[in-house]
Amino acid sequence: MKNNVLLTLLKSTRISWASKNVHMYLLALTYAYFANQPINNPLLILGGLLLVSLFWGGLYTLNDLTDLEVDQRDSFKKNRAFIQNKVDEKWIVLFVVIILATVFILSMVFMPVSFTLILILMLLNQIIYTLPPIRLKETSLAPLSSTATNSVLRLASCAVLLGNIYIVPLGVYIFMFIAGMATYLMYKSRPRDASIVGVLCVLVLIYLIYSGEMNLIQFLVALVPSIVAGIPLYLSLFTNQGKMLKLADILYHQIALGFFLICILIIIF
Repeated sequence: MKNNVLLTLLKSTRISWASKNVHMYLLALTYAYFANQPINNPLLILGGLLLVSLFWGGLYTLNDLTDLEVDQRDSFKKNRAFIQNKVDEKWIVLFVVIILATVFILSMVFMPVSFTLILILMLLNQIIYTLPPIRLKETSLAPLSSTATNSVLRLASCAVLLGNIYIVPLGVYIFMFIAGMATYLMYKSRPRDASIVGVLCVLVLIYLIYSGEMNLIQFLVALVPSIVAGIPLYLSLFTNQGKMLKLADILYHQIALGFFLICILIIIF
């Protein structure tokens, strides 16, 4: 019984969703690489990536707890951990507290203060997005607070470990914010809004490439895999939603994850 509870709690962390963190770390690292900035702290970078991924695992568990009643009515989310196996709320809360506390302690001991501050911002953003009484996910501001803000914070958490949050150009932060909004709107099946934001995203990307803030190799390595995964996500707005969402999940959270990790290891070592 205890093993079943533990396995359910571990599943709720959505380990494969660490691809979002790995993706943003790779993008930040490409800027250090093309700036010819030596990376003298590869273990610190990997440690930061591990802490951010562990941190988000705890936040995903918290999210699933607060969304349990809603997810039970969603056919696409029927495979989530707490729907398949019931776990007492006290164990879920304890699990989340242990993860978050462990990450914060390790961050304060081993990481720069700026990194810990970004973790705090991630936590605050997720609290106001997920928990009542604010719970932005049920308001019109949800696209601004979810994937959009979180992508920027993930990107910044790597940039500060590289010694300069501005090693990533401001335009790239803006692009990732808009791209995060588009992704959120696609997942929420809002085709009109997703299409409008998607066009804006493409325009910003064209500007980044034209202005030199992003080169072709960065585009191919850091963005093309996610764009490929985004195609079935966008198509899910119009046809075969279940199949398209599953395909997008496999492409981004599994295949792209492995590719991004290999690229990171090549850059830092």
